[in-house]
Amino acid sequence: MKNKLLGVALGAMVAAGAVQAEPLKVGMITTLSGGGASLGIDVRDGFLLAIEMAGAGDMVEVIVEDDQQKPDVAVQLADKLLQSDQVDIMTGIIWSNLAMAVVPSVTAQGYFYLSPNAGPSALAGAGCSENYFNVAWQNDNLHEAAGAYANSAGYTNSFIMAPNYPAGTDALTGYKRFYEGNIAAEVYTQLGQTDYAAEIAQIRASGADSVFFFLPGGMGIAFMKQYAQSGVDIPLIGPAFSFDQNILQAVGDAALGVRNTAQWSPDLDNAANTAFVAAYIEAYGRVPSLYSSQGFDTANLLLSAMAVADISDMDAFRTALEAADFASTRGDFAFGPNHHPIQDIYVREVVMDGDIFTNRIVGVALEDRGDAYAAECSM
Repeated sequence: MKNKLLGVALGAMVAAGAVQAEPLKVGMITTLSGGGASLGIDVRDGFLLAIEMAGAGDMVEVIVEDDQQKPDVAVQLADKLLQSDQVDIMTGIIWSNLAMAVVPSVTAQGYFYLSPNAGPSALAGAGCSENYFNVAWQNDNLHEAAGAYANSAGYTNSFIMAPNYPAGTDALTGYKRFYEGNIAAEVYTQLGQTDYAAEIAQIRASGADSVFFFLPGGMGIAFMKQYAQSGVDIPLIGPAFSFDQNILQAVGDAALGVRNTAQWSPDLDNAANTAFVAAYIEAYGRVPSLYSSQGFDTANLLLSAMAVADISDMDAFRTALEAADFASTRGDFAFGPNHHPIQDIYVREVVMDGDIFTNRIVGVALEDRGDAYAAECSM
């Protein structure tokens, strides 16, 4: 099956290496252990699948390291990859606090960083860099879409909650940017928290008509299970991170019918996505997640640049990255002036597909959305 998919038009993948004279070495720092491991595993697996499908294994060497979700470990690994392993380009970080600890130093040293996930506002606005490209979204985006959806659903009094770290503050900022109703309460939890009894009690007493929460990875699993057991029946809204493919299998029936927002879904109807989903299931025996698709797109962006420029010519390679001349799993894709995506963001609903919990698109929340910080970027 996978061999048959190699001929599908997925950007310039097969041509990768046509201009790049020497094999390119990629340093991937991602989370492969602890409560956030599933996110990093999916980014890694999506990235490596794109390289394999392109037949580009002889032109791209990927060195993968586990940051253990610790900023100090991520910094040490970045130094090792750049100085000892002498990688040409960096990618992989999931968490925004780790991105803030690593990315500015990487780009200041003259290396490209391609983010398959974390998109903190500080790197989209005044702290932007010509060497930094986010291939996923700016952190606020999916939360902005959730706020827009809450308006259309008629919610007027939302309880909002996220972990206390850069992506969490961006999440609630994004939701409030588009949401027009009242805020019943705004709560920040601990990063990595697993007991949400106190927060659920606050929700119960808040008088809210909706709950917006951003809790990726193991945090989301813990909250959803405890919320279902609590008997509180206030409707939930979230970004895809709170309802990704891995969380859904752990949470089960409690997630059915919940609406969430994403720039990607396994049922998006385009040739690149259809090929990707089929190949991913064949390769790994599981339905891809949002993170899987972002890793896949990040690798294909890299391959598209390699097809027309050698990384030794930084200006030409940057121009090739900016062109984003690849077939994204999400369909239309382009970079804005701050190297963050301009793309549609969808509303999805959690459903059953056979015996698997997954998401299906039910509408578009925001069309051609860039981000709120691009005007602050001076590059």
